[in-house]
Amino acid sequence: MTGQDERIVHIVAPCPPERDDGGDPVSRLPSIGWKVVPAGDAPRGTGDALRLFLLDARLPDALEKWEELADGEAAACLALVGREQEAGDGLVAALIAAGITHLLPWPADDRELALALEAARGLALRRGAELAEAGGEGEESLLAPLPHDALTGLVSRAAARRRLAQELSAPDEPGRNGVTICLLIGISQFDSVNAAYGKPVGDAVLVQIARRISRCVEQVAGPEALVARMGGTEYLVAFRSRGGRLVEGEARDLARLILTDVARPFCADDNMIRLTARCGIAECAPGDDAARLLRRASAALADARRSGTSDIWFRSGRRHGGEGASGDPDRLDADLRLALDRNEIAIVYQPQYDSLKDVIVGVEALARWNHPALGQLDAGTLFAAADRSDYLLPLSLHIQQMALKEAGQWPEALNRLRLSINVTSVDLAQDDFVERLLAMVGESGFPPGRLTVEITESGLIENIERAAAILRDLRGRGIRVAIDDFGTGYSSLAYLKALYPDYLKIDHSLSRDILGTSRDRIILRAIIAMARSLALTVIAEGVESEEQLTLLAREGCEIYQGFLRSAAVTSAGLAELVAKA
Repeated sequence: MTGQDERIVHIVAPCPPERDDGGDPVSRLPSIGWKVVPAGDAPRGTGDALRLFLLDARLPDALEKWEELADGEAAACLALVGREQEAGDGLVAALIAAGITHLLPWPADDRELALALEAARGLALRRGAELAEAGGEGEESLLAPLPHDALTGLVSRAAARRRLAQELSAPDEPGRNGVTICLLIGISQFDSVNAAYGKPVGDAVLVQIARRISRCVEQVAGPEALVARMGGTEYLVAFRSRGGRLVEGEARDLARLILTDVARPFCADDNMIRLTARCGIAECAPGDDAARLLRRASAALADARRSGTSDIWFRSGRRHGGEGASGDPDRLDADLRLALDRNEIAIVYQPQYDSLKDVIVGVEALARWNHPALGQLDAGTLFAAADRSDYLLPLSLHIQQMALKEAGQWPEALNRLRLSINVTSVDLAQDDFVERLLAMVGESGFPPGRLTVEITESGLIENIERAAAILRDLRGRGIRVAIDDFGTGYSSLAYLKALYPDYLKIDHSLSRDILGTSRDRIILRAIIAMARSLALTVIAEGVESEEQLTLLAREGCEIYQGFLRSAAVTSAGLAELVAKA
């Protein structure tokens, strides 16, 4: 009997005999014509070389067993899903992301089970034929994973793992330098797209995301870089960096380019859809295999998703000392606790200009970390280390205090400028936040009437009613409120409704849309019109060209900031800019 004639199914997670919720599916398989082989017992190529799997997803460790045993080698896998599990605990999405090809609600009768197995077997046979035609006639070609994701056309998850394994096990060759870097990009809150517009629209957007990521990767890392869909809404990018100190910066530059491109609107079936993404970056360490490197990338993405301050997270594979120290999170976390005492945290000011008069009217205070070994580190790296080490609150207070103290000592030429300081959701959660902030303002001598607190819209405020009460209190004392990075976070309209801000800061990704398609401009125009109807002053971030400024000013942006006029400067540099105006 050939593999195509014999019906063999490999069991990943059998149902224990004591369960009585529709019967043990494994015991019913022989009666409907299927031979049962435990997944861990059958060598590859035994019987049905196409390796059709059956997974009982009702078991708590079923998914972990599937990933350990199958690891992408199955041509098809049928998962039994309890009917109570279908509604929304994330299991179905996790199964699909892990490469499950077919789902069967359980309990089911023999006919339903047989039909589902036949459907999965049919896919296995088709895939086997395609692989045999494409890759030869041996067992390895049948067992090789499909090279491409069926929806997006990118490299498949299993093929990506295999290619990474080959890359990491390859011997070093003359002229082959650098290290392997993995970027794992996760699209945020994509379930709402499928819920609002339907799965066909969601699939169309996933295809567009794949194209944008591929375009960014080819632009920065070249055509040899690996771009894969890892399942669901996660995409993998892998490439060899140029090595040395460039590793983290090179990877962050590519990640920022990808996240910015993903933040641009998508058009699918006449629907305009906006998304945000997070990125975890992992650097290969000596001795890493593909699984370990991907786990590090996955952990970095989880860090980025938890963070309220950074959408890009870097995990180095290197240890303390040497060139790799810049990427070692343990080193940075430890150093941060000393940085405040050593006065390594510096404040710089991003000038804000009147769009019509083109004069500086205010500044946003930003932090820079002057690390003794690594040089100047940006705010993203600084706050990522603080978030990771549970040091976010002390760091935020330190930066606010430094900015207010410096601004309180500004020369007379700067006395008309407004000062904006960033306030995190962690700050707002403190019972004594208002008292501490007012005490810092009083000690600094900076007039509260020229102070603005910026609430980042990408950080989730858990108790928005309490935050609104705090901001009302501050506003009553003359301090103004701005919503920062509008359009990139969790609940833009909810923040506008509840927090009663004075300023709306449009994120740089939205500001760039003024140069995009007519649809892009319509959306931006609507946001500005809404803000103005609420009597909010609109500030555009990330303005980099005269054309961009002209169009934004025409639409009603009253203030702007960006590299068009100036990067962030010190207090002395700010005084020089004002003197030259």
